[in-house]
Amino acid sequence: MERGRISQMKGRNHFNHQTWGNGRNRVIYVPRARVEDLQKAIDGYGQFMDLAEQYANEMIRLTRIELARRAKKRPNPEGALLTG
Repeated sequence: MERGRISQMKGRNHFNHQTWGNGRNRVIYVPRARVEDLQKAIDGYGQFMDLAEQYANEMIRLTRIELARRAKKRPNPEGALLTG
């Protein structure tokens, strides 16, 4: 798994691997022979982020259901309702 993106350098035999970290852009030159494996690693990070977002959305949905269930079980003394 790897962050970043790959871009081809015009007129060169290598590619740039660009990542952002510690408040700055980091560029590493990558030989053509390593580009395919690096792109697979970058794609893996994208898949991980998609799955993490799906998991977070599901946990948020379940939490809201649980909070609504608890709110129905006991009266709220201030008269305020949970909204969301």
